[in-house]
Amino acid sequence: MTEGNQYIQGLDEYIRQGEPQEQERGRAWQTAIGLQEVDGLKTSPYLLETARRHIEGDITIDEVKQLIDSYYKSQAGRKEVEGERTEEADKVSARITELLQEQTFNFSPAQLTSIHRRLFEGIYKFAGFIRNYNITKREWVLRGETVYYASADTITETLEYDMRLERNYSYEGKSINEAISHLTRFCANLWQIHAFGEGNTRSTAVFMIKYLKTLGFKVNNDLFATNSWYFRNALVRANYSNLQEGITETTVFLEHFFRNMLLGETTPLRNREMHLDWKTGTPSTKIGIQSAKKTAQSANFALSLPSKCKNCTLEEIAVLRIIQQNPSAKQTFIAKEIGKSERTVKSITARLTEKGIIKRSKGKGSDWVIIYD
Repeated sequence: MTEGNQYIQGLDEYIRQGEPQEQERGRAWQTAIGLQEVDGLKTSPYLLETARRHIEGDITIDEVKQLIDSYYKSQAGRKEVEGERTEEADKVSARITELLQEQTFNFSPAQLTSIHRRLFEGIYKFAGFIRNYNITKREWVLRGETVYYASADTITETLEYDMRLERNYSYEGKSINEAISHLTRFCANLWQIHAFGEGNTRSTAVFMIKYLKTLGFKVNNDLFATNSWYFRNALVRANYSNLQEGITETTVFLEHFFRNMLLGETTPLRNREMHLDWKTGTPSTKIGIQSAKKTAQSANFALSLPSKCKNCTLEEIAVLRIIQQNPSAKQTFIAKEIGKSERTVKSITARLTEKGIIKRSKGKGSDWVIIYD
């Protein structure tokens, strides 16, 4: 277990036993700290102590950032003592926490660059600026080979093109399987552009979490907290082909991640199975998405879907999530939670009722009941 994961587990008590606001802040911090592992970074004990004070409501997130800034300014040579990039990990963790708690988002290239700027301002001199040079990165999962990233002179146009396609894509009437398959491909494409020289994966993760929330998903951030390295390796495999060796890009690993995160499935997420030399057992690429245990439940977001819901739409899944967590939820509350009108929610609940997926426990106005087989 890495030191970073120890810190993540150190916040579990707030998520299990804390008040709703403490749980929300605890999850944001877990995600923020866990995401540092995508670049092999570790946070400091001081950050954990400061995060606890914020979770308990003793200090604001602005005060957290000020304390961390003061901490590193007042200690000469601290980076050498605690690790060359510990300061970066601590500061970026606090900034990710702040972003995840904000209820604002605009689906645009400007939003992505804004996220990068806010995460890395004062850390990278190019924070918030599109990469103007070409890059390669040796990847462990590819035996030291690299993914082909977007050429520096095409980044802006490619980013605008991909986002325009996604903006024009309609999720209406799409099954949850279709929606997740599409979302994983969009996420993989967005990451492969590699708009920024450093901090690209962390910026992509924050952007996707906030985007998924606008689609009505109650995102289970725990996957980013505990499996951020898997997330990055899955992005790599989604963008690498070597036809001479019979290797083609695959989103199967990324779909495992997204399905666990959004549907509460429990497909094992093992980095070694993504390595090009993986041969022991049956590779995940041959297992396929459909092998996931359909009745499995996430310990942190227990929702198993009725078999009748295999063709449910994105919006229907979002409503089911709310009902599963809060059976007495009124339609006005559901509408606010998923960002839809009350009229739309009434249509969705009517469809779910007609499909035999939900019902009222005692008639109009009573609690909702999800009908399992």
